[in-house]
Amino acid sequence: MNEQLETLFKYIEPAKLLDLGLQAAKFFLVIVVALIVLRLVKAAIDRVGTRIQARSKTLDDQKRIETLMRVLKYVANVVILLLGALIALGTIGISIAPMLAAAGVVSLAVGFGAQSLVKDYFTGIVLLIENQIRAGDFIEVGGKSGTVENVTLRYVRLRDAHGNVHFVPNGQIDSVTNSTMDFAYAVVDVGIAYKEEVDVAIQVMQKVGTELAEDKEWGPKITEPMSTFGVQELADSAVIVRVRFKTLPGEQWGVRREYNKRIKAAFDNVGIEIPFPHVTICPSGGSAVKLPAQISSS
Repeated sequence: MNEQLETLFKYIEPAKLLDLGLQAAKFFLVIVVALIVLRLVKAAIDRVGTRIQARSKTLDDQKRIETLMRVLKYVANVVILLLGALIALGTIGISIAPMLAAAGVVSLAVGFGAQSLVKDYFTGIVLLIENQIRAGDFIEVGGKSGTVENVTLRYVRLRDAHGNVHFVPNGQIDSVTNSTMDFAYAVVDVGIAYKEEVDVAIQVMQKVGTELAEDKEWGPKITEPMSTFGVQELADSAVIVRVRFKTLPGEQWGVRREYNKRIKAAFDNVGIEIPFPHVTICPSGGSAVKLPAQISSS
């Protein structure tokens, strides 16, 4: 073994070994510095973003700042790590210029095939500038709906009510339906039987709406008194009365569910019928039997 090492050292000069060691040290030093710089930049983004969020007056501004922070971190990852890798390669004698020239040729070659990727990034920049999508928003986009978990320059990540995660490329986004921007409306359609007095039912609905707006838990989520639109439709088996609450973003579904629960209890107390489908069966030679549609269908 010693003889093999002696033979190896005969062909390798100590100066070359020292030079290789210095190059390796420089290479790893550049990588470490790049990682430290990346960490510092991310920390600075978090610090500045947190301060700006603290000064923000609305939830929408806070969501927009959070989304921009995510994108800035993403860009910092790409730029700093790429520059660090190029500089590190330069320390071990690999020229960067030919690599950049080759990259330019390759980019031209694949440019036509990467048009969708370019479109993704361009659309992502437009979405961020126009503040159409923020982290935490509930949106419908690209045929999918859910809560926005992340927005990048390439895609939007959504999680729907069943827990499924959808990745929608920005290039496929031609329209955005945002249900949690600025404010929301909880629209409630209540059906009452044709035999009931509509004015009486509306009075009960207005009373329930007032109580809900004055509730300690639900009141802060409602920003304006309930609006009553009156009879919305004369349906097959019910008179549809529509009311609407203006709520904080994202609270419209909870407010609607709570109002439905309370209006059911209020109608039961005063004897107002909420109709449901019935089927009348007339057996041959017998009297008619009226059954709920659910029972008859089963």
